Amino acid sequence: MKNSNYYNIKDKTILITGAAGLIGSSLAKEASNLGAKLFLTDFNKDKLDKISDELIEKNNDVFSLHIDLSSQSAIDSLMEVTLSKFNKLDSAVYCQYPKSAGFGDSFEDFKEYNLYKDLNLQLGMAILFSRKLMMQFNMQGYGDLVHISSIQGVQPPKFEHYENTTMSSPIEYSAIKSGIISVTKWLAKYHKNKNIRVNCVSPGGIKDNQIEKFQKKYREDCTNIGMISPRDISSAILFLLSPSAKAINGHNFIVDDGWTL
Repeated sequence: MKNSNYYNIKDKTILITGAAGLIGSSLAKEASNLGAKLFLTDFNKDKLDKISDELIEKNNDVFSLHIDLSSQSAIDSLMEVTLSKFNKLDSAVYCQYPKSAGFGDSFEDFKEYNLYKDLNLQLGMAILFSRKLMMQFNMQGYGDLVHISSIQGVQPPKFEHYENTTMSSPIEYSAIKSGIISVTKWLAKYHKNKNIRVNCVSPGGIKDNQIEKFQKKYREDCTNIGMISPRDISSAILFLLSPSAKAINGHNFIVDDGWTL
């Protein structure tokens, strides 16, 4: 990445959950290239091993742990292992995105137990992770946390984009992502004057082999490029973790090529 002095995260210790996903893996690669010390975690062992093996070849300060962060005890274990490697934790990015078997079912057909599970896994665990992380940040006297929300947490879906496709944007996703924005603001305000910053990024649609019909409709509601790349998001996250963003706290950083306009 060019202009690395702008990001200036060399030797920073960064924990990335969901590091095998589109955003998490892009962030891990860019942060590693800039000299950060990384601890990566994901519930998909094969994908996590692949990305960590790739990074370790160039950066000895990359560690990984296959773990399912669906309980407080798992979060506690992750923090313990991470601190055993680094003794401190400058930043964390919560990209974890677990889903129930019924996530994405239609509004008319979704099951109560899947709804409870998704609300707990995606929003509840984000809150519990944040609580554990804030304890560490308070103890060491500083820290940066970035959550991942979505444009669907800012405004309702454009349902016409999904017509005559098998794709959907479920109501629980909007509820969870709007919740992430509220959690971010709450955490930032609650930890006022603690040298702690909490922000979130709301990506637009990320290109991932969606059908052409959907991409075309989506592009019509954007300004320049349409669907974005994972690197568009990882660059925004790196900025928020850098000293260049020291005055930004409790902010929802929308990266969507104007979709929400």
